[in-house]
Amino acid sequence: MSQDTEVIKPGYPLFLEENYQESLAQKRACFEEPFPEEMLEETFQWTTTEEYKTLNFKREALTINPAKACQPLGAVLCALGFDKCLPYVHGSQGCVAYFRTYFNRHFKEPVACVSDSMNEDAAVFGGQKNMFEGLKNAKALYKPEMMAVSTTCMAEVIGDDLNAFIGNAKEGGHIPRDFPVAFAHTPSFVGSHATGWDNMFEGVIRHFTLKSMQDKQLGSSGKLNIVPGFETYLGNFRVIKRMLREMGAEFTLLSDPEEVLDTPCDGQYRMYAGGTTQVEVKEAPNAVDTLLLQPWQLVKTRKFVQDTWKHEAPALHIPMGLSWTDEFLMKVSALTGKPIPESLEKERGRLIDMMTDSHAWLHGKRFALWGDADFVMGMSHFLLELGAEPIHILCHHANKRWRKELQGVLQSSPYGQGAEVYTGKDLWHLRSLVFSDKPDFMIGNSYGKFIQRDTRRKGKEHEVPLIRIGFPIFDRHHLHRMTTLGYEGAMYMLTTLVNAVLERLDEETMTMGKTDYGFDLVR
Repeated sequence: MSQDTEVIKPGYPLFLEENYQESLAQKRACFEEPFPEEMLEETFQWTTTEEYKTLNFKREALTINPAKACQPLGAVLCALGFDKCLPYVHGSQGCVAYFRTYFNRHFKEPVACVSDSMNEDAAVFGGQKNMFEGLKNAKALYKPEMMAVSTTCMAEVIGDDLNAFIGNAKEGGHIPRDFPVAFAHTPSFVGSHATGWDNMFEGVIRHFTLKSMQDKQLGSSGKLNIVPGFETYLGNFRVIKRMLREMGAEFTLLSDPEEVLDTPCDGQYRMYAGGTTQVEVKEAPNAVDTLLLQPWQLVKTRKFVQDTWKHEAPALHIPMGLSWTDEFLMKVSALTGKPIPESLEKERGRLIDMMTDSHAWLHGKRFALWGDADFVMGMSHFLLELGAEPIHILCHHANKRWRKELQGVLQSSPYGQGAEVYTGKDLWHLRSLVFSDKPDFMIGNSYGKFIQRDTRRKGKEHEVPLIRIGFPIFDRHHLHRMTTLGYEGAMYMLTTLVNAVLERLDEETMTMGKTDYGFDLVR
């Protein structure tokens, strides 16, 4: 089987050609031991029933397609946000290859991250030797100005002590004593990527500020600290910076991977680009206050900031949608004394104009959605502002307090009365939900396409289209450069939602002379 060098084809439609189809059929017949097609169809149909849904929701010992990733993945993203910082994972090479590939596919960028490649010997005797060699080699080869160490399952199961290992590496001369190595224990078998980001961030600010608080004075810098949390929309970093600059507010964005994850193609490879500097981290306790953009995922960070820096870290919602962006900007104004400028008032007015224009198409539309705790909270609230109805809301790694607050948000609106909120559930649970109580659309990451395929297989009338907002987005390009925060982010999300509705309307009214009346060019 060879390609024509004059007409190179990708896997699709290449595998539709006769010789490939013959090969696939032979493989299926000789090696796969397939069940009969009628049995597969019977089983598929059963998995779409209420009977199966009841059994599915009794499932305890198995997770299928979890709507989350593991802690060290979040720790790596956090580390990438600091100037000339090399993420270092103490654990197996395969785990780090997964983290890098995950980010490569989402950001379409190379991602620097090293591993000390623990193997069977390290699993028995401990990984200190690996860390000695790893820290020394990483510093010599990649010349970072700091490293941020996290852990995988193997290191956590055997109980490796990062604080001791790093201290011993410095004592033994493997790295200089004054070389900054922050660390966080990030066991993959608890929490999520959001937990890992929080743990790593707390580890970084602890390293640089815990023992130097005696000369710090609250408010002396006149700045605000902004902590983004696990954030994969690069446009969100840009929109927050823009809004604060338009207000004339002095600020420090703590962990800012915007540049390193969006470097230009100009012939120069940048392993390090931009990011929060060590000086900025050390000065952070002198800020007026610290604002957490995703408070539900920053539990350890909030505790450290309040207990050690003595900042209030006020309770705010994620600045998503109209009123929660208002809340954020008003808090910034109150803390800095800077008025909200006319430019942002006009931007707000344009968003309201857009919401008014699109209201008729979004009103009453039913949505299922999933993702991280703050994103899901913010998206649910924004849908209510649009007159849409979130009905199935899922966050795998949220807690009972989050669920109770979201239920309060939903009950405050007439459009949230029919919503059900699920924690600790996965996308296979969501699949049952969209079959038993069909929404008009799903909002979530790329993995939702498998649910869309299954709903379409049952019949076109059962299909639930996926609107890709979240992380990861593997099967579309450049969405990671968009924004979901602020008025600008609300405009982007509104545009995405209403055009998905209109696209679906076009699909359903394509039959000439039968379904196209009044919808040939929707006004």
